[in-house]
Amino acid sequence: MPINTADYSASYPSVNKCPPAKIAEYAFIGRSNVGKSSLINMLCDRKKLALTSGKPGKTQMINYFIINKEWYLVDLPGYGYAKISKVKREKFRKMIEGYLQRRTTLQCTFLLIDSNIKPQEIDIEFINWLGESRIPFVIVYTKTDKSKPDEVDANIKAFQDALLETWHELPTQFTTSANKRTGRDEIVNYIEDLNEKFAEWKQK
Repeated sequence: MPINTADYSASYPSVNKCPPAKIAEYAFIGRSNVGKSSLINMLCDRKKLALTSGKPGKTQMINYFIINKEWYLVDLPGYGYAKISKVKREKFRKMIEGYLQRRTTLQCTFLLIDSNIKPQEIDIEFINWLGESRIPFVIVYTKTDKSKPDEVDANIKAFQDALLETWHELPTQFTTSANKRTGRDEIVNYIEDLNEKFAEWKQK
């Protein structure tokens, strides 16, 4: 699926303010500084669609981007960033959980995991919450070009092993590099398949 147009639509402070649920949506989320904005820009073939920053925690609202005038890519705030107040952290949690649990046109959540570090308990907990909440998701390993291949493979294997302590089988997974554009076609094609299923569902 070619990305012909990708435009910023609007930002919302809560799911109650989001636009009417009419077209397919795909949410992107991960720990702060996981490389989310760079990945979104790479997927959409736009250098500055999502703002990148060396300072974690830049995304603080539910950001909507309209792709091909057909579906929404939704950029959610990161989680696990310690340098914010407890009040703001709780606000983010409610914003994220409210959107993921109540957005009826959400087709899939792309959960980003940094492939350069060992498994983080906060990521495992979030995945378990997604499963318990019956929210469809896939895992996207990011920044695979930042470490030696053997180290990346070892970190991914360790993460998979940690998941299998509570999961019977692993969800769909993608390995990506925003710099090398690794994994772009696989993710875009995955979204295209889900778009087709969404269109069939709407026709019923």
